[in-house]
Amino acid sequence: MKRSHLMMIAAVIVLLVIFAGYWFKPFNSDHDAHAPASVDGITQDDSGKTVLFWYDPMVPGQKFDKPGKSPFMDMMLVPKYAEAEAQDSGVMISSQTMQNLGIRLASVEMASFTDRLSAVGRIEPDERRFYSVQPRIAGFVDRLLVRAVGDPVSKGQKIAEIYAPELLAAQHEYLALLDYKDATIAEGLAQAAQGRLGLLGMTSGEIAAITRNRRATERFGVYAPASGVVTELSVREGAQLMSGSSLIQIADLSTVWLVAEVPERDIMRLKPGTAAKVELQSLPGEAFAGEVNYIYPTLDEVSRTARVRVELANRNGLLRPGMYGNVRLEGVSRDALSIPSESIIATGLRKV
Repeated sequence: MKRSHLMMIAAVIVLLVIFAGYWFKPFNSDHDAHAPASVDGITQDDSGKTVLFWYDPMVPGQKFDKPGKSPFMDMMLVPKYAEAEAQDSGVMISSQTMQNLGIRLASVEMASFTDRLSAVGRIEPDERRFYSVQPRIAGFVDRLLVRAVGDPVSKGQKIAEIYAPELLAAQHEYLALLDYKDATIAEGLAQAAQGRLGLLGMTSGEIAAITRNRRATERFGVYAPASGVVTELSVREGAQLMSGSSLIQIADLSTVWLVAEVPERDIMRLKPGTAAKVELQSLPGEAFAGEVNYIYPTLDEVSRTARVRVELANRNGLLRPGMYGNVRLEGVSRDALSIPSESIIATGLRKV
């Protein structure tokens, strides 16, 4: 009786142990399966990726070792995965977002850059092409063939006829020596007298005419030394001229200058030979090519600008002194890295 009773008690204990093992084993396994894993003290999530740390996107510099609510913002911490860290540094933007924002990619390339300057200038005569016509002896303006300032003249054109008593006397002396009987003496003196006529202002053609005709002329001609326009007329018909006094001034306008004012900060970017393109307000749509041939050595103390001279060919006479125009100057060229201008961001303090 006792033995059977003990066996019954032992059977009950075995059943209790089996039942307890069946009951507690699933619960513990489920609990372990749902418990978050930890790698190097960093709590992992169930994404299967390795979490390096947890952070607040609004404060990315602060790192946490487990998920939870951000102490800075009213939002949950997010994980930073090792896979994302291993990728190339930069901003990852989806193609759809790039299309919506109008983002495009461009390569940084080496390119040649030229400093381009713009300035306003004024057409002026070429001062190296001014000509002053002056008689070499005193006399009277017997005939004036150029009547007004601005009249055009051609090289070699007779512009005035002068009556000069001294020249008339020199002609008679020369003719007398030509008729002198003693040819040995007269030949040398006649050559000297002929040279004197040339020094007094007669041309070789006029001397040849009086030699051929054996007759003196009361007036001798004054001829234009170059083609151009009359810029100054100092006398009128019948006026008396002194030796060395100015008769007229002629300006050759086949080449003119455009004198532009360039700011002091830009003057070092130019040099003689710099290409220039000029557009005049009176001739819209037409450009004239030239180059800088001189940079004046002084600056205007008030405007702080330097004068730059551009030489222009004036074959058709369209460029007239006094005209204003805009000039574009091509400065010094250099090679540098180039990027699209749209990629530059102005912060107010600098450009990045």
